[in-house]
Amino acid sequence: MEKKNEKEILVKIEGKEWEDLLDKAFKKANKKAKIAGFRPGKAPKEIFIKHYGMESLYYEASNDAIEVAYDKMLEENSDLDIVAQPVVDITNIDENGVEFKFTLTLKPEVKLGKYQGLKAKKEKVKVTKEEVEDSINHMREHYKENFVKDGKIENGDIAVIDFEGFKDGVPFEGGKGENYSLEIGSNTFIPGFEEQLIGLKAGDEKDIELSFPEDYHAEDLKGQAVVFKVKVNEVKEVKIPELDEDFFNDLGMEGIDSKEALEKQVKENIQVQKEKKADEEWLNALLEEAASTMEVDIPNVMVEEETKRMIQEYSQNLQMQGISLEQFYQFTGLTEDKLMEEYKEQATKRVTYRLMIEAIIKKENIEVTDEEMDKEVSEIADKYKMTKEEFLKNFGEEMVKYDLKVRKVFDMLKGEK
Repeated sequence: MEKKNEKEILVKIEGKEWEDLLDKAFKKANKKAKIAGFRPGKAPKEIFIKHYGMESLYYEASNDAIEVAYDKMLEENSDLDIVAQPVVDITNIDENGVEFKFTLTLKPEVKLGKYQGLKAKKEKVKVTKEEVEDSINHMREHYKENFVKDGKIENGDIAVIDFEGFKDGVPFEGGKGENYSLEIGSNTFIPGFEEQLIGLKAGDEKDIELSFPEDYHAEDLKGQAVVFKVKVNEVKEVKIPELDEDFFNDLGMEGIDSKEALEKQVKENIQVQKEKKADEEWLNALLEEAASTMEVDIPNVMVEEETKRMIQEYSQNLQMQGISLEQFYQFTGLTEDKLMEEYKEQATKRVTYRLMIEAIIKKENIEVTDEEMDKEVSEIADKYKMTKEEFLKNFGEEMVKYDLKVRKVFDMLKGEK
């Protein structure tokens, strides 16, 4: 029985077409056949059939027949909008032919709600003086330099130390380090450690007594009193560059030769970033608002396939960082099923928005002109240092057209067209 958004189609492969597939399966199976009096591959077909039975060829022949049946089904039902990989079952198979049942998931009907004159508004963006100062300070931090000094350790200095931790006089695992560069005031070590280094100088040794926090991750050290034997090998002073000519030269930013010019450029950069983020949030709000008044019954298989696509995207991102998906599962304790469950809500949103956008494209008869297409292809090809022909060969014209249509829908939601 057909469900909503599903269609069942029967396809038969019979006659000479089926005979040819059975013959192909026989030739393949005969090469491995062991029949008394015949070398492998040399037994006549009737002898092979008598020995193994015609049924022994059905599996191999039906595998080849699926591709033929699938192509035939698509050709005869080109008007159907299939949105997921069909489920295939064999309903009948014998020496006369094979019959497949294709269960197709079709694009669901979308009843659009309100998608123009929406209430969601773009947040006004403002860049504060503090944000500009913070950004410039981060830039200065990036160019900071360390200089060895003879004096005592002060807050903000880097102490290069050897250390070993002891609990009840016994060294504990993970409590030892050599020539470790510790920035004083960074709160990298457990509370109390860095503060007790202040005032020491290169060559000094000290026993630092303290207790691990009650919420420390290692069970055997939680709240325990320990002693760290520390030797200071070197003290370095951290110097953050001033906003001077040397710093502007190091930056290598065109036209930036003064504090005022840098502040102006940084403010513009932050403004662009904030505008982009505000645009993304506005668009998401518009999509959510428009989708809230539409009606659609989304097949589960569409959400499942979108979820798998999202996991594949995530897997590719992990690979770029040198981590496999299997390693990610080991690190996090997650499984594919748990990850799919986490992605399900976002995948449902993606499918919902895509169906809505495509319904708007159809209702509004949104098209892309040759001029728009040529301009878009030229700009993208230039960006990736490719010719227009190379770009279209790799990505296809339909992808570009679809993207342009989607952007026109976004403009419509925003009330810009």
